[in-house]
Amino acid sequence: MQELTADAFVRLDQPPPLGEDDIHLCRLALAETATPRDVATAARAMLDHLLRHYTGSPVAPEILRGPHGKPHAPAAGGIEFNLSHSGPYVLLAFARGQALGVDVERRRRRLSLLALARRFFAAEEAEALAALPEPDRPACFLQLWTRKEAVLKALGEGLNFGLHRLTFAIDATGSAGALQRIAQEAGPVADWQVRALAPAAGLVGALAWRGAERGVCAFELAA
Repeated sequence: MQELTADAFVRLDQPPPLGEDDIHLCRLALAETATPRDVATAARAMLDHLLRHYTGSPVAPEILRGPHGKPHAPAAGGIEFNLSHSGPYVLLAFARGQALGVDVERRRRRLSLLALARRFFAAEEAEALAALPEPDRPACFLQLWTRKEAVLKALGEGLNFGLHRLTFAIDATGSAGALQRIAQEAGPVADWQVRALAPAAGLVGALAWRGAERGVCAFELAA
């Protein structure tokens, strides 16, 4: 699976107009000293700013929450969005007429990866993780976790949907690969697009949508 890395993010004060078949992925990096509240506040401010930019409205559209907590803006003229943050980094994704899911996690030591995998992932994924050398497990775990989260967010579902109800391949090098299986109500595997992300050093992420291929344009915005 092709990975979109930090080098792909073009630094701009303002992204260009959002094309009909484009996806814009915007990265915001705050200071390492930023608190979780600082990050959440900056994420919301940037979301409002970008929605005003893409809609051409002087006022940001009202943001509502779906049944499982996914934010959406019914008055945004068909512009769909999703966001995620970890540590001082924020990722925001936008598209016209296409539901999206994005997730990002910071690499950090977890002592109970296999326990989490056995609890939440499909049995074959947990077994594949257990078979990897211990140093290779954290990166693979986060690749799986963020890809699953991105798909569920694109669906508008929470974790209650079940992370075990979609599975990804794991190759011999310990890297997660393509989507292999997903619950019937989420549509055929072939309908799904999943992009691996490495938007900054120490970050693992994924972008997902159910629909046709689209071009992904990546931007770094000033905080």
